[in-house]
Amino acid sequence: MSNSIPSSSERRSFLARMNKGLASFAAMAGVAMAQQKPSGGSVRFEPARHEKDDWLDQIPGKHRLVFDCPTPDALGDALAFTGNFIRVNKSDYGLEANELAIVIVVRHRATPFGYSDAMWAKYGRALAERAHTEDPHSKLAPKINMYNSTVYGEALPSRAATMESMAKQGVQFGVCGVSSRGYAAVAAEAMGGSVDSIFKEFTSNLVMNGRIVPAGIVAVARAQERGYAVVCA
Repeated sequence: MSNSIPSSSERRSFLARMNKGLASFAAMAGVAMAQQKPSGGSVRFEPARHEKDDWLDQIPGKHRLVFDCPTPDALGDALAFTGNFIRVNKSDYGLEANELAIVIVVRHRATPFGYSDAMWAKYGRALAERAHTEDPHSKLAPKINMYNSTVYGEALPSRAATMESMAKQGVQFGVCGVSSRGYAAVAAEAMGGSVDSIFKEFTSNLVMNGRIVPAGIVAVARAQERGYAVVCA
């Protein structure tokens, strides 16, 4: 057996091979670690963005608030609370209404209050029956959009705040498209006509700052994902 001492070139060759092997091992270990799933608490959820929801980001405001209104009374409360929100931000924070991003989503039984007086004059009976609402004075189907009128005063939870008065301060209204088509079907059955044509009437006769959204519940969720605080009135 030879006991000769390795030459310097042989030692350098051995060290080079060893370093290369260590580098390969480190790279493989790095890949394996990268492929491991991180622990559940270390992943931050980021919701997907959709172009049809971008209008929520186009409303200027230092603070964002959205009301979810599935019933007429909930809409009335939302209008009253919106007045409080605007007033207190002005008196205690020095913020003007145009510095607040406020959206009121009307869906389910509140949906037809996203329509103009003309729609209530024409289809009021069918709208009121499906919405389970009545004129607090006459106890009959409303012939106007009650939440866009000051004649009811304290008889409604809105306390005389109207959708138009809020719209003039920058408040936006999202009107449920799914529910609107349901109301169009009810109106067509009660009075005759095409569901599609009545739906087109509804969507062309919205309150000031009103817009049809695909579904009210989706609009509320999308608003929350975009930084709006949600209030269920």
